Amino acid sequence: MKLTAAELARTLSRPDPRRCGLLIFGADPMRVALRRQEALAALLGPGAEAEMRLTRLPAGDLRRDPAQLIDSVKAQGFFPGARGVFVEDATDTLADTIAAALAEWRPGDAVVVVSAGSLTAKSALRKLFEPHPAAYCLGLYDDPPGREEVEAMLAAAGLTDLGRDAMTDLMALSRALDPGDFRQTVEKIGLYKWQDPAPLTPAEVAALAPATVEAEVDEVLDAVADADGKRVGPLMQRLAGQGVGAVTLCIGATRHFRALHVAASDPGGPAQGLARMRPPVFGPRRDRMQRQAERWGRARLEQALSILLDTDLALRSSQRAPQMAVMERALLRLSMLARR
Repeated sequence: MKLTAAELARTLSRPDPRRCGLLIFGADPMRVALRRQEALAALLGPGAEAEMRLTRLPAGDLRRDPAQLIDSVKAQGFFPGARGVFVEDATDTLADTIAAALAEWRPGDAVVVVSAGSLTAKSALRKLFEPHPAAYCLGLYDDPPGREEVEAMLAAAGLTDLGRDAMTDLMALSRALDPGDFRQTVEKIGLYKWQDPAPLTPAEVAALAPATVEAEVDEVLDAVADADGKRVGPLMQRLAGQGVGAVTLCIGATRHFRALHVAASDPGGPAQGLARMRPPVFGPRRDRMQRQAERWGRARLEQALSILLDTDLALRSSQRAPQMAVMERALLRLSMLARR
């Protein structure tokens, strides 16, 4: 039976003891590993590995000794509770071995959980699990998690009181981060809000989101767009110490001012323009960019983009001037332009 990620979450919330197997496949190993971990925890309960109720069978070992799978499925455990057999990194060469184990499966035997990489529609493993009346099949693709999945992660982290804006920002963050990074961010927010009765705010989401060099670059560009020229020099020194080059900074500045130009040019106003952007802008940064777009206006933003284009050409030319000095001069010109 084919399932979506949301349907699997609902199914695993009430595991059916009559189901014999589950196949999880996808091109992203992190997505597959996270979903497999959730599935095993839901099917077997806590402490399954410590109580020897979970048997792990790497695909290589199973190819050398196919009988291991049926033996593990039929084996009796020392501890009470559901049992499982996890076949890791399976390929179509194991389809017949897994099919034999599913055919021999009876209620009370260990459930068979199989993880695999990317599988085509003609894959033997998919043809085994998808039409099987007592097994599930879940394909994981590059689509970001849906709202139901995000809400399940938040509930698991103890986050139940969220404002509408905070939830919007978390959904935007789930689309911007890798699955593992987003899960770690949710857990970090859960620890931060432990025993805090106040609702989660967009400012807290932004503060707890992963810090990157891009965030440091954004700080310089915000100083420029807010006409705070005194901060440009020290911030650029810090970026230079981190190994950020002038060309990288120029590309970031061009991207930032182009986004402001798109927002300022939107018929519905800067707020509507920012709402349509991909990747999304969220939290206090969204409000700040809206104020910047309103302050600059389309005409001055076009001047700013012209300055940045000339700077980019200068940086890529054969001129001998220090590149960071050329970039700092351009940013100071922009901060002065913002004051007019």
